[in-house]
Amino acid sequence: MNSRSIKNFFQVASLLMLLVAVALLAAITTMHFAIHGAEVQVPSLKGMTVADARSEAAGMGLNLDVDNRYYSGDVAMGHILSQSPAAGTVVRREWQVRVAESLGPQKVDVPDTVGLQERSAELELRRAGLQVGTTARLPYAGAEEGTILAQDPPAHAQDIAQPSINLLVAAPDDETPDGYVMPDLIGWPVVSAQSTLARVGIKTAAPVFVDVPIGAVGVGNAPLRPPVKPGAVTAQTPAPGTRVDQSTIVRLTAAK
Repeated sequence: MNSRSIKNFFQVASLLMLLVAVALLAAITTMHFAIHGAEVQVPSLKGMTVADARSEAAGMGLNLDVDNRYYSGDVAMGHILSQSPAAGTVVRREWQVRVAESLGPQKVDVPDTVGLQERSAELELRRAGLQVGTTARLPYAGAEEGTILAQDPPAHAQDIAQPSINLLVAAPDDETPDGYVMPDLIGWPVVSAQSTLARVGIKTAAPVFVDVPIGAVGVGNAPLRPPVKPGAVTAQTPAPGTRVDQSTIVRLTAAK
């Protein structure tokens, strides 16, 4: 092979390598745009109406799901209270953005369903614009099966967060309870609170005892408050009205 042939061979080889490099670069660029072209930044939807937020999300290839509704004195009814993922998060198109819608200020009066049959209680709540939240059943010989024993929030409650009411329903004595509504134990002697919970199989952690300051007497027109008795429950977790079962550990704080 003479020198000219060798030179031509290297020229062709160089050209082929250049073409391969260009092809690889084009492929990488195409993949980059294919991948990143399918990603978008989640827009800020807070404060927008649900209709406007849905339109904004759809325009960016995202799906909007109203998965909760809350009362709010700050955000007008029908506007977005919160969103997930947060604004600015990079997601793929077709991603689902979950939002909470404001119901505006609470205007409904929570009806008293205690003593009603479960079906009647549900109708009463719907008539007031409310819905049934968690329903727990408790074997209770003192009431007819299906009778509402307790509700949370209680009747005529103000500043409730959601339009749902949790119910505790009487069940037959031989039925295994599927849960309970946590009672309000504030003010109870801590020993009595522990004993009451233990009777239905709910465990309590060792109580925490704290100093409780004695309030000033005769300040303004404020009514006099009796001092907290030593051993009385001053705080509890879970909160009253929460659904609990035998797997729940209740934590109580009591006065020294």
